[in-house]
Amino acid sequence: MAAASISVAEAMWEELVVRAVSKLDKNDYMRYFPKICLTKPTPDEDPLADLDTFDGPGPWDRTLLEVEVENPMDAAAGRRKMLLFSGNDYLNLSSHPAVRKAASKAALVFGMGPRASSMISGHTEYHRLLEDTLADLTKKEACVITPTGFAANTAFLSALGSVASLTAAAKRPAKHEKIAIFSDALNHASIIDGLRMVERHQEADVFVYKHNDMKHLDELLSNCPADRKVVYTDSLFSMEGDFAPMLELVELRKKHGFLFVIDDAHTTLVCGKNGGGIAEVYGIEDQIDICIGTLSKATGCLGGFIACSKKWKLLIQGRGRPYIFTTSSPLPTVAACYAAVMVAKKEPWRRQAVWSKVQEFSALTKFPVASPIVSLVVGSERAALLASKHMLDCGFHVTAIRPPAVAPDACRLRVTLTAAHTSEDLRRLVTALSQCIPSLQGEVRQVAARL
Repeated sequence: MAAASISVAEAMWEELVVRAVSKLDKNDYMRYFPKICLTKPTPDEDPLADLDTFDGPGPWDRTLLEVEVENPMDAAAGRRKMLLFSGNDYLNLSSHPAVRKAASKAALVFGMGPRASSMISGHTEYHRLLEDTLADLTKKEACVITPTGFAANTAFLSALGSVASLTAAAKRPAKHEKIAIFSDALNHASIIDGLRMVERHQEADVFVYKHNDMKHLDELLSNCPADRKVVYTDSLFSMEGDFAPMLELVELRKKHGFLFVIDDAHTTLVCGKNGGGIAEVYGIEDQIDICIGTLSKATGCLGGFIACSKKWKLLIQGRGRPYIFTTSSPLPTVAACYAAVMVAKKEPWRRQAVWSKVQEFSALTKFPVASPIVSLVVGSERAALLASKHMLDCGFHVTAIRPPAVAPDACRLRVTLTAAHTSEDLRRLVTALSQCIPSLQGEVRQVAARL
């Protein structure tokens, strides 16, 4: 019964997307869309040739961890050296020699590349190569890259909503033609903004389920009469540091036959043997219909992507407004992204180092840490700002997270761990944290006293 419901649901979405694309592209123009190809560089100029990889960390890995900070309230004091624990460059790839070389070579040979939207002339063979590489990484047929991760979510949701409007019998979708989207309460702002867009266009009804509450989601799905159901969730929540219950979501997909969409921004390259993200960890790539990610976190560059089927790609290209109406990513950025993905695959020790730091932090603090994102809730905005100031005074760049990113009474410090942080870095960090985080003070002070 479960297998049958999956096949029926998949067939339904496949048929809907085919109908939407056929109505969108009545003259089959997209089939003949010319592919921009740049002048082939010489072997010495090729930005993607000879990507150096290493068996362990080098001095470049800490380039962007050891920074200087200027106090805006006391410019006369000059700059102070800080250790960064607030970025998302989990694998420290932003400063990797191969990434630097790919970006600089591409800039020297091609400048910024064609400056137009992807649908006009901004989509080169380098963009297509990156798309193919990301599709392979996520075990999907195709991929669409966007200028940012924010644009990836809003572009997909723009295309998703168009399924209802393009296949509607009338100008506006009738109630039974609308899409029902079920979204986790703590999903990223880009998802929330995209959902508001499709609601405003009357293409979808949105239901928000309690954070990671599968019982609540099951109830909402069971009570919804719509056939066109979608479940949309972050795989790793950026402000909480916890994972979505992927296996439970897969079971609900079998039961309800929904389109399963994940935002894999914080697990791409960080999780999985090859860096394929949360789906690779559980071997459930075939159970996730759409995988959305960013190239600005573990990849260390900038951009977003939507890994999907070839039919979904056509629809996104034709109806994904942020994709259509934004200039494509500069070619040096695309070359750097490709280099970073290749390095991450060939240097698995980086992923191992990240998870080693997660275990070490947990052992030092006895704090339940599930990921490289450590969320330390302190309460009020003032409490978070004072805690952040204390950390700055101690030489650590750990910023206060406040509204609108979190609720007013759930302000926090958000610590992020990377492959290049050392054991000594963590011990010093824990000592500083023990002096300003109430939830850590008891256990951590005992540990800190022994350091």
